[in-house]
Amino acid sequence: MSTETPLRRTRLRFGHGRANRSRAVAGLTALILPLAALVGLASPAEAATSATASFTKKSDWGSGFEGQWTVKNTGTTALSSWTIEWDFPSGTAVGSAWDATVTSSGTHWTAKNLGWNGTVAPGASVSFGFNGTGPGAPTGCKLNGASCDGGSVPGDNAPSAPGTPTASAVTDTSVKLSWSAATDDNGIKNYDVLRDGAVVSTVTGTTYSDSGLTAGTDYSYTVRARDTADQTGPVSGAVKVHTTGGGGTPGTGDKVNLGYFANWGVYGRNYHVKNLDTSGSAAKITHINYAFGNVQGGKCTIGDSYADYDKAYTADQSVDGVADTWDQPLRGNFNQLRKLKAKYPHIKILWSFGGWTWSGGFGDAAKNPAAFAESCYGLVEDPRWADVFDGIDIDWEYPNACGLTCDTSGPDALKGLTSALRAKFGKDYLVTAAITADGSEGGKIDAADYAGAAQSLDWYNVMTYDFFGAWDAKGPTAPHSPLTSYDGIPKAGFSSADAISKLKAKGVPASKLLLGIGFYGRGWTGVTQDAPGGTATGAASGTYEAGIEDYKVLKNSCPSTGTVAGTAYAHCGTNWWSYDTPATITSKMTWAKNQGLGGAFFWEFSGDTANGELVGAIHNGLK
Repeated sequence: MSTETPLRRTRLRFGHGRANRSRAVAGLTALILPLAALVGLASPAEAATSATASFTKKSDWGSGFEGQWTVKNTGTTALSSWTIEWDFPSGTAVGSAWDATVTSSGTHWTAKNLGWNGTVAPGASVSFGFNGTGPGAPTGCKLNGASCDGGSVPGDNAPSAPGTPTASAVTDTSVKLSWSAATDDNGIKNYDVLRDGAVVSTVTGTTYSDSGLTAGTDYSYTVRARDTADQTGPVSGAVKVHTTGGGGTPGTGDKVNLGYFANWGVYGRNYHVKNLDTSGSAAKITHINYAFGNVQGGKCTIGDSYADYDKAYTADQSVDGVADTWDQPLRGNFNQLRKLKAKYPHIKILWSFGGWTWSGGFGDAAKNPAAFAESCYGLVEDPRWADVFDGIDIDWEYPNACGLTCDTSGPDALKGLTSALRAKFGKDYLVTAAITADGSEGGKIDAADYAGAAQSLDWYNVMTYDFFGAWDAKGPTAPHSPLTSYDGIPKAGFSSADAISKLKAKGVPASKLLLGIGFYGRGWTGVTQDAPGGTATGAASGTYEAGIEDYKVLKNSCPSTGTVAGTAYAHCGTNWWSYDTPATITSKMTWAKNQGLGGAFFWEFSGDTANGELVGAIHNGLK
């Protein structure tokens, strides 16, 4: 058995999971040090007479901001290194930085270049960024010991953010934008117009008409102001535009075919957004849930900044065959998802928060649902990636019940959170939740008001898998995703049909329920009996952890020898596995349609074959 590094995947009963991880990625020190990330000492000869340093807040969310310093060589000889110094007022500080080494002494901050970005040719620029806390702005800027000149210094503040653009005259290929003016102590020179995070034009007025767009496609627009010293201010809020015309969703009627993309898959699994394209899966799905964002201190937070938006992709790894550059505003999975949407405009993407490991934070979130919703909206709609996401999914395992930890928020907590999320995100965003499939008497479905919460949601992802597994080391062997009950099932109510029936009986509309499919199997070893119900000695070996294996491996290493309750099982040697195949998925999709369900979802893409045969089975089964 090998170990999946640097991230080991864990899934436990009725849930999506991720284990604690230790990331060992060369060059990432700047992402985790407290602003220890910025520049090598320069000689006095390389003073600000031949270079400038300017500061801008790229985004501001009230309690914090993203800051960026830019060093520009205005001289005739190359800079060999650079150091920026500045002061922050008390209460403002650097939290994490990239592309530089940042240190502090009290309120005085120093940033030095890294080994690879110290040399700046004449006329060239280099930037580094950081996440800051507090409301203050830098003062007393020095570049290599002299004045920063073009920097954000007393007497020349950066401009404010313009108003959020409004869109009008939307056609198949064009849109007109307008916005309210920014303010500046020395005057506004012009405005940068950004489409999907990239500058498409710089204009002197407060209107712009963008053309050459693609019909039936989503775009996101922001603007930022430049003052007379060419300092840029923070970007405005984003407006989403969907051009008219174009095609619709793939041929699943109005049924949802949603897959989870796990951000940690880019490590040991070497599974990337591009694989959704090359496997043919992107053409067959309708939605993607990106897993996971974290929930900390009652707020939505980033789950893995490196995988999410910093990892640089080479041309051969990228969806569109274009390599990332070191200074582009967005990289990582988010940028690859943006490229995937450009190629497959029918796909909608939701950011999923929580999961097995990170559900412990929902208890604090439930104490102030409005503040939680505000934080989630601010993160999902961050101008750097606002165009990537079409909504939010919360994966709370489990409200008023026990998962990795136990929650005592009460039966109304989930309803309070979903109501606050809908109020904040509004009707134009998708708001969904992954929920338990425990249909037993007095089980997890009975612990919370799922019917009340459903009123604010577009649908539930009912996690109808992980009912049984080798956490019961001695068995009995049983299918982890039974569609129906059967004689000898180890626990009554542990089946897809029982869960769906119970949710419908409580008042959740069938159209708001998606049937869950696992793209993996669960297994035991030391088993002599072919049929379910046999005894075992422990968990079967798996590629990444004991007792679990991807479908793409099991289809060849331990082919199916029978079916029970609508799910395949396999007995090979002393190992016993249960998993879904294209045939069992087809029958489950027929059942889902007969039940009037809204469609299906699966956990998760990387367990499928290279040609996406399980995704294809769901797609064809929902037609």
